[in-house]
Amino acid sequence: MLSLNYWVAIIMGIIEGLTEFLPVSSTGHMILAQSLLGISEDDKIMKIFEIVIQLGAIMAIVVLYWKRILRLFGLAKSPGRTGKRKLNLIHILIGILPAGIIGLLLNDIVDEYLFSPRTVMISLVVGGILLIIAEKRTPRIEARDLDDISYKQALYIGLYQILSVVFPGFSRSGATIAGGMLSGVSRGASADFTFILAIPLMFAATGLSLVKSYHMFSTEVMGFFIVGFIVSFIVALLAVMTFIRFVQTTSLTYFAYYRFIVAALFAIYFFVIK
Repeated sequence: MLSLNYWVAIIMGIIEGLTEFLPVSSTGHMILAQSLLGISEDDKIMKIFEIVIQLGAIMAIVVLYWKRILRLFGLAKSPGRTGKRKLNLIHILIGILPAGIIGLLLNDIVDEYLFSPRTVMISLVVGGILLIIAEKRTPRIEARDLDDISYKQALYIGLYQILSVVFPGFSRSGATIAGGMLSGVSRGASADFTFILAIPLMFAATGLSLVKSYHMFSTEVMGFFIVGFIVSFIVALLAVMTFIRFVQTTSLTYFAYYRFIVAALFAIYFFVIK
């Protein structure tokens, strides 16, 4: 069975780890990769595998941001922030609530009517344009690091995140980073906030999916899942560490151009070749 080939596990784990937290759309890359590998869109094992490797990517964020997570729960001190605003659980709740509500309400509709190569292609392009707009029209920076983010800015970022929930291929990180920049948050702080927001959202989504599909786990597939999980975790760890440094000094328009190239590949493959 192709979908249980360990090389497939490694390739898909690398793609998930590289793209989940970069503003390039992991959904688009996963759909394109599965098609090129000859994996059916209806392959139930692969659907569960995608959840498993996504969990691996989330764990990379937990490892990288564990100190910040402890601070949110008051289990660690924020150095040098006495008397100043600090990021707290209310910011996180405000940031995830809009996407969480819309996701629950529209999940079935999105899966049935919008989850398609055409939607992903369009979302890649529109999301890329949003990144360019965010770079070109960024207002005065009011929040240079995470602890400067206001509740209002957290809400704006949460509202932008809805775009990725409704339109597959838009990229959750791309939407939230652009939303943060357009609301006066620096690129670095927008990226950091995006990664932290991903933890509860993705844990909830993957946890629910795993509970629903636990009966599909067997000794036959466990090795396949474990390989994908480990690869996704390691690659996501390296990708995020690199991106954090990259985003401090480099324009996000390069990611926009990359999205346009991927969209073109989508169009050629799905509407010309396939």
